[in-house]
Amino acid sequence: MKIKLRTLALCIGSGVLAMAGTIAAAADAAAADAAAAEAAASFPDKAIKLIVPYPPGGGADIFARTLGEAITERIKHAVVIENKPGANGIIGTEAAARSPADGYTILLGNIGPNAINQALYKDLPYDCVKDFTAVTLIGYTTHVLAVNPKLPAHSVKELIALAKESPGKLTYASSGQGGSPHLAGEMFALTTGTKMVHVPYKGASPGNSDLVAGHVNLTFNTLPPLMSFIKSGQVRALAVTGSKRSPLLPDVPTIAESGVPGYDVTTWYGIFAPAKLPDAVTKKLNDLFKQVLSNPQVKAKLEGQGYEVATSTPAAFADFVKNDVQKWQRVVKEANVKIQ
Repeated sequence: MKIKLRTLALCIGSGVLAMAGTIAAAADAAAADAAAAEAAASFPDKAIKLIVPYPPGGGADIFARTLGEAITERIKHAVVIENKPGANGIIGTEAAARSPADGYTILLGNIGPNAINQALYKDLPYDCVKDFTAVTLIGYTTHVLAVNPKLPAHSVKELIALAKESPGKLTYASSGQGGSPHLAGEMFALTTGTKMVHVPYKGASPGNSDLVAGHVNLTFNTLPPLMSFIKSGQVRALAVTGSKRSPLLPDVPTIAESGVPGYDVTTWYGIFAPAKLPDAVTKKLNDLFKQVLSNPQVKAKLEGQGYEVATSTPAAFADFVKNDVQKWQRVVKEANVKIQ
C-alpha cells in the first residue's frame, strides 16, 4: 500500500512539474509576443540599414539611394545604404539573410541574387525563398544592348552580322557571372546563333567604364547606370531588351522588333528582410515603401532614371519570387549556362 501511495505521489508530482513547465513556457511565449508587439508598434524608431549587394553606381544602388532619401525624410530616421558587393551579389545577400529579423536590416534585392543564383550555384549559402521575408516588389527596368561608338554596328542586324563574321571575337561586359546582364547576353547568343566572349565585372559601373574606354565592345547592362553614357554619346544604344520600348529611349527599338522574335529580358527589384520577420513589422515596411513609391515626386525621379515603379503585397511578392526561381532554373538548364 505504501508503495502504491508513493508511486501515486510521484506521478502527481511529475504532473505538477510538467504543468508548471508548460505554464512557464506559455508565459515566456506570451512575454516574447508582447515584446514583439511592442517593438512592432514603435517601428521604426531608429536608423534602418539597407543592404545593396552591388558596388555604388549600379542599377540597384541608384534605386536604393533614391528610396533611402525619401524614406529618411518620411520616418525622420536615417536609412543607411550599405554596399556589400561580390560573388554575383551573394556576399551582401547572405549578410542580409543572417541579420536579425527585426526590420532594421533589409535588402534591396533583384532578379540575380534572389532568383537566378538559386539555379546557378549548387552551394549557394542561402535559399532564395526560405531564408527571406518578401516585403514588396518595388519596380522593374529594361536592359540595353549598347556598344562602344567605334564598333561598326549601328543596329542589331549589323551586330549579329559582325559577330558571325568573327565568332568569339566580340566581348560583352556584365555586372557579374550569372547576373541578368550575363544571361541576357547568353540568351542573345543562343537565339541569334552567335558566339561572343563574356567579361564579368564586380558590378555594372566598372563594366560600363570599360565599355566607354573601348576595353570591351558591348554590354547588356541595365538602363539606369547606362543612361548618362547614352545621352552623352559615349556609348551607342542599339536596342532595349524588354518587350516594349523604354519611354526614356523612345527611338531605340526592342531586340525583338529588331529581328530576334520572342527575346525579352527585364530585371525586377524588391525589398527583402530576413526570414521570420514579425508580420506586423512586415506590414509596416510594406506600407512604408508603398507610401514612398506613390509619391509623385519620387515616382517621377525613379522613372526619369529608367525604372518602372511597381508594388505588391508581401504574399504576392513571395509567390512572384518563388515562380521566378522556378523559371530561371528551367532557363539555366535549357541554355546550359555554367559558372566559370
